[in-house]
Amino acid sequence: MDVIGVIPARYFSKRFEGKVLADIQGKPMLQHVWENAKQSRVLEDLIIACDDERILEAAKGFGAKALLTVKGHASGTDRIIEVVNPLDVKVVVNIQGDEPLIQPGQIDMVAQALLDDGTVSMATIMKRIENIEELSDPHVVKVVTDKNNFALYFSRAAIPYRAQNSEVATPAYYKHIGLYGYTKDFLFTYKNLPASTLEKTECLEQLRVLEDGFRIKVLETKYDTIGVDTRQDLEKVKEYLRKT
Repeated sequence: MDVIGVIPARYFSKRFEGKVLADIQGKPMLQHVWENAKQSRVLEDLIIACDDERILEAAKGFGAKALLTVKGHASGTDRIIEVVNPLDVKVVVNIQGDEPLIQPGQIDMVAQALLDDGTVSMATIMKRIENIEELSDPHVVKVVTDKNNFALYFSRAAIPYRAQNSEVATPAYYKHIGLYGYTKDFLFTYKNLPASTLEKTECLEQLRVLEDGFRIKVLETKYDTIGVDTRQDLEKVKEYLRKT
């Protein structure tokens, strides 16, 4: 296979236990993620990697292909690796189980970047920030890139910082959306990288990639998403869907 998608789905989230099963318009949040991902034109297979029997049963209930992984994984990346380890596949797309508004075109964009350019081993997406309140929100991760759209840094702070004497009147700020694509080979390299100082400081796992000298391609999307970390985020998603 060329490309598969894996949705890591954890029940015991620290800030919002059981969030992937939270109801949104009569469906568990995880089902919204799965249904959107199923519309991808690039994915040849889509697997939900569960850590709990309740998630497994829910996934099977709406017709998803789901596997129960071991419970001791430190991250969703480790859960994905368990699932893809025996598979012959070139590219793996990590689709977060708490992104119910993810677009199939965003998945295709990330996968295609890896298929089209053999020098790219990891890719993700960003969206230009239009709501100024997001700049001060630590739950909204920001990213800055070089001229070739490779990540320079990810932060929970507003980056770039505009100095008082800056000649740039309105710098562009970008929100990072937590959708990742990797070559299978790099996924295993990633797993073996030690947790970095920057990663521990910001609590952002992708920073270990940059700190170890690897590159992350960042593609711009015009579609925003709402990642669900808290119950307040869940209400934002419900409100958004009520209006659309």
